[in-house]
Amino acid sequence: MTHNPKRYTVTAALPYANGPVHIGHLAGVYLPADIYARYLRLQNRDVKFICGSDEHGVPITIRAKKEGITPQQAVDKYHELIRDSFRDFNISFDVYDRTSSKIHAETAGDFFKKLHAEGKFIEQTTQQYYDEKAQQFLADRYIVGTCPKCGNENAYGDQCEACGTSLNATDLINPKSTLSGAVPVMRETKHWYLPLNEYEPWLREWIVEGHKSDWKSNVYGQCKSWIDQGLQPRAVTRDLDWGVPVPVEGAEGKVLYVWFDAPIGYISATKALTDDWEKYWKDEETKLVHFIGKDNIVFHCIIFPSMLKAHGDYILPDNVPANEFLNLEGEKISTSRNWAVWLHEYLQDFEGKADVLRYVLCANAPETKDNDFTWKDYQARNNSELLSILGNFINRAVVLTQKYYEGDVPARGELTDYDKTVLADLEGMPLVISTYIERYRFRDALSELMNLARLGNKYLADTEPWKLIKTDAERVKTIMNIALQISASLSILMEPFLPASATKLRTMLNMPQGQWADAGAADLLQPGHTIGKPELLFEKVEDAAVEAQVQKLLDTKKANEMANAVVEPAKEDITFEDFTKLDIRVGTILEAEKVAKTKKLLKLKVDTGIDQRTVVSGIAEFFKPEDIVGQQVSILVNLAPREIKGITSQGMILMAENADGSLAFVQPSKEIRNGGTVS
Repeated sequence: MTHNPKRYTVTAALPYANGPVHIGHLAGVYLPADIYARYLRLQNRDVKFICGSDEHGVPITIRAKKEGITPQQAVDKYHELIRDSFRDFNISFDVYDRTSSKIHAETAGDFFKKLHAEGKFIEQTTQQYYDEKAQQFLADRYIVGTCPKCGNENAYGDQCEACGTSLNATDLINPKSTLSGAVPVMRETKHWYLPLNEYEPWLREWIVEGHKSDWKSNVYGQCKSWIDQGLQPRAVTRDLDWGVPVPVEGAEGKVLYVWFDAPIGYISATKALTDDWEKYWKDEETKLVHFIGKDNIVFHCIIFPSMLKAHGDYILPDNVPANEFLNLEGEKISTSRNWAVWLHEYLQDFEGKADVLRYVLCANAPETKDNDFTWKDYQARNNSELLSILGNFINRAVVLTQKYYEGDVPARGELTDYDKTVLADLEGMPLVISTYIERYRFRDALSELMNLARLGNKYLADTEPWKLIKTDAERVKTIMNIALQISASLSILMEPFLPASATKLRTMLNMPQGQWADAGAADLLQPGHTIGKPELLFEKVEDAAVEAQVQKLLDTKKANEMANAVVEPAKEDITFEDFTKLDIRVGTILEAEKVAKTKKLLKLKVDTGIDQRTVVSGIAEFFKPEDIVGQQVSILVNLAPREIKGITSQGMILMAENADGSLAFVQPSKEIRNGGTVS
């Protein structure tokens, strides 16, 4: 552990530039990293907060292929979207770079060349799948086949998404290339490997013995499990045409594997930020902290440190405070199923409410276990906590100061024991919050911040200055002074968590940005200081706004069910003569009414062109009678009459059934005369 570091290098996992950012990414990585970096700045520490887009690897090429664009066009599109979303969410990166940059290619290439020159890699020739038609080796995601575990015919070469089993491409039954559809063949190919097994003793000493007490249990446990199972050499190159070219002879057509290339992006981004980059990566008095999700623990705790150790010039991470996953309305977030709350869409739908989402995601952060985001909880936390506790206290303090003293801070008089207790609690609060942040327990830190707002609310509720002003105006001056000192401290302590609201509060209090050490003081606002006009820090989130978001998710679920619905197999073959016996005509519905004492039946009067006849149809759950009058439909007119609920039905309306069970009329695309035949 780095004690009393001179400086901090804080990294947040590089997001893949193959789609937008969602709330799971924010809760797991970017929000806790931002809280930590902002807190360090308030401590007047030397900190660089580093991130950028991860723009190489198979997911990028798959996204580009799906959208019919080049990989470069794909990363340009999503890099810009992700960068702007982070900016609008007030994530305070010092640099947000990208791995398709020239400086990154040079940095990653030089890193590889040093390890290669020093014999740190091993070369192996292996058999891999090759697409003879596309003339290229196939990455795992470019191979599909039947899962040997569950029989899913669309399993990928690395995982079956139906049953979740991890696979090797060679495990698939009847594999085929997604590029050409051809059956792949096995061919020899040479690659370079980092022999992780050689670093196993060092990793055991560094992690298992060195970080058992200070790393989070989920991080330590996963690392120990990997080490205990025994580490194997891992390829650092692969056969692809998109990525950083392998910079040695005999490596034509090969690029650096994205897991090797991406973490070097932290270093190249720091290079892009400052000429002094080396002191943030090579000075032992620098504390390096990686913020990641739990799916990245192995890469940042075992593989990247092994790379840094092999290189020899770089510091190692002091801590890797990985979070668990955030679910959405009881289900796992899934980008492929569009089951997510996308950041850029949230910022459009809830303009000016970035801090509300920051608060909810931090208050419910998956720090020790998977947690669940629901829109009802979002609404409740905004209305019952931000609005009713924090916002209410600030509004009372500022409004009463304007009302009683025209905005001038009153001087304190003699302090009661209660006043002294409140001021003592205020003085101790920054240390309490700071202790939690230093231990990466941001949820507890936020809870203590809200406890300070609760303290202020309780103080005002107990002392009732709005009543006391009539009988003891001098006492009210002391009460309001203390309330304003709590408000001033809140404006500092809020900054890491709710930066936009902190800025708004400082404007109301007419005070500059303070340092963390200033918070808790009883004299942040001097007597006679004039504060600004009151504004509401937070607004109520109405039912309609939440219901619209829930409906959006329900629509997504419905679309997913329809997309994944199994189509009924074809019935037995019939002859053409069988088909010609069906007399299907175009008709118009003239009348429609519900059949009494039934839920599903409508009684229809249909003009078939031949005659006007009655048809009983089981469509009442999907159509209102008044909505279908005048619609043209397809009707089987030579179906034998049948008695239904005492009504003689003379035909059948043709319907199409959707995956969700809903029905739609089989209709002509343009108006046809009644009696027109369907053939």
